Amino acid sequence: MAQFEEEAHSRMTADSGLKAGAAFVEGQVVPMSQARIPITDTGFTRSDLTYDVVSVWDGAFFRLEEHLARFERNCQRLRLQLPHDRAAVRNILIELIEASELREAYVEMICTRGPSVNGSRDPRTFANCFYAFAIPYVWILKPEDADVGMAAVIARTARRIPPGSVDPTVKNFHWGDLTKGLFEAYDRGADQALLLDYAGNLTEGPGYNVFAVVERRLLTPSTGVLEGITRRTILELAAAEELETRETQVSEQDVRRATELFATSTAGGVMPITRLDGQPVGDGTVGTVTRRLRDLYWAAHVSGPFVTRVLPELRADTGASPWATSNVSKA
Repeated sequence: MAQFEEEAHSRMTADSGLKAGAAFVEGQVVPMSQARIPITDTGFTRSDLTYDVVSVWDGAFFRLEEHLARFERNCQRLRLQLPHDRAAVRNILIELIEASELREAYVEMICTRGPSVNGSRDPRTFANCFYAFAIPYVWILKPEDADVGMAAVIARTARRIPPGSVDPTVKNFHWGDLTKGLFEAYDRGADQALLLDYAGNLTEGPGYNVFAVVERRLLTPSTGVLEGITRRTILELAAAEELETRETQVSEQDVRRATELFATSTAGGVMPITRLDGQPVGDGTVGTVTRRLRDLYWAAHVSGPFVTRVLPELRADTGASPWATSNVSKA
């Protein structure tokens, strides 16, 4: 450990640009403005990679070990050779927070197939690469809009890529369908898009899972979706609250008759969807189930087994809720 700390210190730069975010590239911690990848890296040219995102709140990682485990597992599924073991990746992410001193951060780790060697197209010959960065926390739905919620549409111009083509349980950059859905949402005066599969069942949205309260049951799609760690947290919290929860196929009809809808993501936590296709969801306000799970989700960031502290705690008296404090970092 002492050797790693010495090496980490040698990689540090005193550049004040680190305060705006830090990246780990080619074995060095650099300001985000200096981060780069080779233009021939197939992570860029072919989206041949996997990644994961973990949040830092009040100077502490949330469910870091689960994110690291999923990242390793997804590398294995894509037959990527991660250049660092889990302990080294963990230390690099911690180093990024220590270097940048970001108290609320969005921290991404990426493993790419890397550049081709001597022009080869054989993926077994490529030199796989690891990158990571920490930037100010990213909000899909900003705290000031939390009590208004998001307006979404069920996309008609795009269907989710079938799992047999691109495995949605492995985080990836294959966003062609999601981006197409987003443009449709914007064209229809909404913020977000919910995508169906080719059987007409709900899958997910651009960067988030979806939950629906239907006949007092909390439903979330069981197939064709990322097995999100925020999603897992909500399922665990709901079980502890003795809410009837099902991972199942959720039809378009189920979505339309839901009394509450919400999205879950590392980038924002629990985010209410209060309008769908221009119509109110339920009574058009944030529902009681959504509010309760949202409060429990942020409370879990204060202390306990899911918290890995890096910077000293500042919010002992105010709690972890982003709308209970005024010093929230926004991307």
